[in-house]
Amino acid sequence: MEISKAEIASAAAASSGAGNSTQELMGAEVLVKALQAEGVQYIWGYPGGAVLYIYDAFYKQDTIQHVLVRHEQAAVHAADGYARATGEVGVALVTSGPGLTNAVTGIATAYMDSIPMVIISGQVPTAAIGLDAFQECDTVGITRPIVKHNFLVKDPKDLAMTMKKAFHIARSGRPGPVVVDVPKDVSFKKTPYAGYPDKVEMRSYNPVRKGHGGQIRKALQLLLAAKRPYIYTGGGVLLGNATNELRTLVDMLGYPVTNTLMGLGAYPASDRKFLGMLGMHGTIEANNAMQNCDVLLAVGARFDDRVIGNPKHFAQNERKIIHVDIDPSSISKRVKVDIPIVGDVKDVLTELISMIRESTAKPDAGALADWWKTIEAWRSRDCLKYDRGNTDVIKPQYVVETLWNMTKDADAYITSDVGQHQMWAAQYYRFDEPRRWINSGGLGTMGVGIPYAMGIKLAKPDSEVFTITGEGSVQMCIQELSTCLQYNTPIKICSLNNRYLGMVRQWQEIEYSGRYSHSYMDALPNFVKLAEAYGHVGMLIERPQDVEPALREARKLKDRTVFMDFRTDPTENVFPMVKAGMGITEMLMGSEDL
Repeated sequence: MEISKAEIASAAAASSGAGNSTQELMGAEVLVKALQAEGVQYIWGYPGGAVLYIYDAFYKQDTIQHVLVRHEQAAVHAADGYARATGEVGVALVTSGPGLTNAVTGIATAYMDSIPMVIISGQVPTAAIGLDAFQECDTVGITRPIVKHNFLVKDPKDLAMTMKKAFHIARSGRPGPVVVDVPKDVSFKKTPYAGYPDKVEMRSYNPVRKGHGGQIRKALQLLLAAKRPYIYTGGGVLLGNATNELRTLVDMLGYPVTNTLMGLGAYPASDRKFLGMLGMHGTIEANNAMQNCDVLLAVGARFDDRVIGNPKHFAQNERKIIHVDIDPSSISKRVKVDIPIVGDVKDVLTELISMIRESTAKPDAGALADWWKTIEAWRSRDCLKYDRGNTDVIKPQYVVETLWNMTKDADAYITSDVGQHQMWAAQYYRFDEPRRWINSGGLGTMGVGIPYAMGIKLAKPDSEVFTITGEGSVQMCIQELSTCLQYNTPIKICSLNNRYLGMVRQWQEIEYSGRYSHSYMDALPNFVKLAEAYGHVGMLIERPQDVEPALREARKLKDRTVFMDFRTDPTENVFPMVKAGMGITEMLMGSEDL
């Protein structure tokens, strides 16, 4: 049966109420109509036996573009990158058994960072479930700890409502991935279809949006009475589309602000009130302010171990903590807070701003001026300095800084893999806008960089998309260079190639007396030839003076994927650094502290 553009309007508007004509459709066709009604434009996937009826239904429609990846992990990562950059629900499709298990890393990555996604997985026929059929696995059991929710659909008549619930759960409250497991016979059998539901009600799932007014008023009193205030924000501000409200609040109060790794771009890095990223590789001013403030406003952040270090050390200094989060389970999970506010961060900040405007009370200008003097003294130490004058070897920081200088006024997105290069990107690329920095925070997944970039480039074809990676991470999903060619997603890859698993080597140097166990890359490919073999442009850059010309040349090649192999200093470490188990002010500032 044809599912064409002409039917989308009716699919989106139809409900199961009276007056709608009922059709007999295969489960796979219902599934595709559900995706159309949800406004899905792209889906990333890989076919297999259990999902062939679904793929057949995709063949008969022309409104959703399917992207054939080379590995299921990359399908979920690409959909994840799309979701992070656009705020829409990312959608992936995998087959049963190894298709699903290959997708697990991508699902867990999205779960840890609260990314709205729907992953459709094929399953063996319902009669074969539990009988160790070919390519069978317990999808619901395997994914239960790494999803917001999952469904096993046993009857095609339940498919439309299940998909409605899946999208609702994925995007509302604290977002997250939802898995819908579809047995092969459910995709094949026919069922009456009277249209896609226009609303969904779930008694057991009603996330709170509006914060408690009394709690917000208490927070206001604390904030305005503070002598050393600090605003600490995480990925929840970006996910909640609350960056404008955050900027308004900070500018009204004149208070210092910091972002976590996942929150970069929520407040402009170019603004003086921004103290840089905080945490394990944060700035001295951001970490010291966190430890020494007297009132802390935490918004959409979860006091992660990489942010506050040792909780006992953090608790040594008394401070009042206000914590705003959509997820009640995140509040007082690692750090006891004084004023919990459960609610949508955008709604809560809007109400807080309104109360400030109505209030006659003002911040203590004298105390705030003294606080800023203290902060500026910390900032004057320039904890991100490095050997900028080195002409012998490429410093990785210099590559990132040069890229930032060239693209800071451009429409650019930066993805990264995980490791030293990720931290250098976070430290030296100064993000002024939200959803421009796309990386794996909670799970720390190597290999996400290229798939993230593919997903973003498809959604934002006129934007420049760069992947900052390392020679270790990039090889984990390097097969997706083939996907980039097939679907014409020309991305720019900046590989900071130091011939080591850099972050592992750094820890081995500092914590394991320089015993570099299996962290050296002994047999690297020729990345230039490899890029060319995939149909792309490869560049080898070995001298500092060639960094800027190479980046400029790559940017000129707008319609080509370019792989830049920057041979960087293999001895360079990421500083500042807080060692595991230490407090956030117990920082190593450089090699002289080792």
